[in-house]
Amino acid sequence: MVVLVTGAGGQLGLSLQFIASNYPEIQFVFCSSAVLDISNSERCQQVFAQHQPDYCINAAAYTAVDKAESEPEKAHLINVTGAQNLAKLCKAFNVVLLHVSTDFVFDGSKKSPYTEEDVPNPTNVYGQTKLKGEIAIQEVWEKNFIVRTSWVYSPFGHNFMKTMLRLASERDTLSVVDDQIGSPTHAVDLADALLQIILTNNQQPTTNNFGIYNYSSEGQCSWYDFAGEIFRVNHISINLQPICSSDFPTPAKRPQYSVLDKSKIKNVFGLSIKNWEESLKPLN
Repeated sequence: MVVLVTGAGGQLGLSLQFIASNYPEIQFVFCSSAVLDISNSERCQQVFAQHQPDYCINAAAYTAVDKAESEPEKAHLINVTGAQNLAKLCKAFNVVLLHVSTDFVFDGSKKSPYTEEDVPNPTNVYGQTKLKGEIAIQEVWEKNFIVRTSWVYSPFGHNFMKTMLRLASERDTLSVVDDQIGSPTHAVDLADALLQIILTNNQQPTTNNFGIYNYSSEGQCSWYDFAGEIFRVNHISINLQPICSSDFPTPAKRPQYSVLDKSKIKNVFGLSIKNWEESLKPLN
C-alpha cells in the first residue's frame, strides 16, 4: 500500500515520518513543498504518475493565520487551488484523499462542541480558504476523508508550544489570552489517527465512510491554560498572566470557542483519543 504525503516538511508531515516505522504495511512517499508544490498541477501529475499511490495525505497548507490577512492570494493558492489539484489527480488515479482542515472554519459563537453537521462560518482569511478547499475537494472527488483538527503542536516545525518555550527563555513574564477555548492536538496523535483511517478503509473498501470528521485531543482549555501546562511539564518557572483577546489584538479574528465533537470519528473508526494533558510531553 503506497501512501503519498504532501507537505512532508511541516509538523504533521514530520510527525508522519516520525511514526512511519510503526506501519510496515505502508510504503510512504514523503514530498516536501520543495519537491511537490501542490499548486502546480503539472508537478502533481508527474508525482502521481511516478509513484502510483493508493492514498494521499494532504499535510500541505498555508497556516500562517495572521499573515493570511495580508496574503490572501497566497493562502488561496495553497489551501484552495492546491487542494483542488490533488482532488483532481486523486480522481484521475483513483486515489483516496485524506485532507486536513481546521476548527477555524467555525466562528466560535457556539457554546458546545462543534459537530460535522454544524454550519461553518469562518471569521478570517485562513479559515475561509480552508473551507473553500474542503468544498473544492467535495465537488471534485467523492473518495475523500476531510479531517478537521485544532490547535496542532509538536516537537516539529512552528507551533504554540515551541513559541512559548522560546519566549520563556527570553522573558520573566508572559501574558497569554484566556478567553479563547479549544483543544490542543499533538501532531503525532493526529498522524496516527490518519493512518488508522487508512488501515480501516483498506480493510473495508466496500464500506463508504468518506466525508468530514473532527479530530482533536479530548478536553478543552484556554491558550493561557495550555501555556501553563507547557511550562509545568517542562519545569519552567515564569510569571504567566492571563489577558483578554481585546488586550492582544491580532490581524486575524480567532473563534472564541472551537472545541470539536469527536463522536463520529470514534464511532466509525473505533479510535481511542487521549486527553490533551496526557499527550503533552516535555520537549527533550
